[in-house]
Order: sequence, then C-alpha cells, then structure tokens
Amino acid sequence: MDFVIELVKVLIIGVVEGITEWLPVSSTGHMILVDEFIKLNVTDDFWNMFLVVIQLGAILAVVILYFNRLNPLAPSKSPEEKRNTWITWSKIIVGAIPAAIFGLLLNDIMEEKLYNPWVVAGALIVYGIAFILIEKWRAKKFESATDGAHFANDGGAHELESMQELSYKKALGIGFFQVLSLVPGTSRSGSTILGGLLLGTSRTLATEFSFYMAIPIMFGASLLKLVKFFIKGNSFSSYELTILIFGMVIALLVSILAIKFLLKFIKTNDFKPFGYYRIILGVLVIGYFIYRMYA
Repeated sequence: MDFVIELVKVLIIGVVEGITEWLPVSSTGHMILVDEFIKLNVTDDFWNMFLVVIQLGAILAVVILYFNRLNPLAPSKSPEEKRNTWITWSKIIVGAIPAAIFGLLLNDIMEEKLYNPWVVAGALIVYGIAFILIEKWRAKKFESATDGAHFANDGGAHELESMQELSYKKALGIGFFQVLSLVPGTSRSGSTILGGLLLGTSRTLATEFSFYMAIPIMFGASLLKLVKFFIKGNSFSSYELTILIFGMVIALLVSILAIKFLLKFIKTNDFKPFGYYRIILGVLVIGYFIYRMYA
C-alpha cells in the first residue's frame, strides 16, 4: 500500500513536470510548491537528482514528435533536405553553447544561493510582466508596419518563420537568453521564447527552437546530475529505479500532450495568458510562504 501511495505521488510529479517543462510558466516554481505538499520517501540526494533526470522523459517527447524533422539521415529526405537538417542541428548547437558554458560554471552556485521561494516568485512575476509587455510591443509593431519589410531587420511586419531564415547570430542570441533560466523560476522555455520574440521570430519558430535547444541542454544536465549522484557514492535501489522510470514515462506522455497543446494554442493566441498566470502564481508563492512564516 505504501508503494502504491508513492507511485501516486510520482504520477502527480510527472504530470506537473510534463506540463510545466514546455509551457513558459517555470517547472521549478511548480516543483517548489509540489515539494511542499508531496514528499517522496527518498533521500535528499535522490530527490535532487530525480527533479532533473525526470526531464529525460519530457525531452523524449520532443525527440518523438520531431524525429523526422530533426533526423538528417531520414531516407525519405532529399539531399537538400538532409543538408538543411544538418544546418538546423548546427544552429541548435550554437544556441545551446551559452547555457552549456554558463550552466557548468554557475549551476551549483545558482542552486545553492538562489533556489528559494522568494527568488522563484520574483522571477515568475518579472517574466510574467515581460511576456505581457513584449506581446503588447509586438502588437504595436504590427499595427505601425506599413511597408511589409522584414520584422527582424527594420521594423516591418514579416517575422522569421523557419529555421532557414534564422541566422546563426540570432540562434546564438536566443541561446544567451536561455542562460537567464539558470535563475530558478525563470523557465527555460520562457526565456528562450522571449528571446526569440525580441529577436523577430514568429511565436511558432520561437517555441519550436526552444524545444530543439532543450535536447542537448536537458540531456547534458541530466547526465551531469547522474554523474554527480554516483560520484557521491550513491546507487539506485530497485524502489528508486522504479519510481524514476515511472516518473519519466509519465513526463513523456504528458509532455507530448503539452507540446501539441502549446503549438495549437499559439496559432490563434499570444503569450499574455501565460504572463498573467505567472504573475498570479508568483503572488500565490509569496503569500503561501509568508503564511508559513507566521502560522
């Protein structure tokens, strides 16, 4: 019975991870709240590793959904399409470089110094406001555009719509925005999408490029966390291995639904609803922890 209860807890955690990893609402902010109410019967070392490695399930959703598009060896592709796929991967790697470098240098410090509800709540609110302001700025940009020039270059109405249009310089620029997600509560997808919007991409391209960049970043982060876990002398019990795999499978299945939902949503909507949601969640986090301080 106790094991069943633990699996139910992992189910809830996997659902939260699968949804919040891809929507620009901060999986960290949600996990802090989940951790307040749902405590797995595991060691601190396993829990800290679990929160990162469960993301492997989420990232497999991107691999599955975009396998053909991102597979440069697909027999159905023409030589030109294969070349374009390799170019896409080169842009993904360029975009991932800043987060890889700064992540290795600063991730432990960020977790030690900034992983607390106040920083997370502040990041939720600040980037929520940023989403609202940037979407309003984009709306004015389109309203004032009359010459049909390129949005990304001279203020016209045309956005970058495809990976072929996305330059290496802009891919690197979006990558630097991804570094902001080292601050807990920022949201990796949120920071990269904001970067894409500011640099002139369409909502769809910004979102999909965010998905693509997650592949090397999240695989790397998971591998690093596992290495650190084992270096400390830890190992998996059969119980721990079971809940880790179960959590990854749930995150995978929910992520597929979340990604499809987001891509469909942004075809007819902007990101402002996510901005308002972040602000509300940030206020709730602050309110909850103030209540705990004085309760």
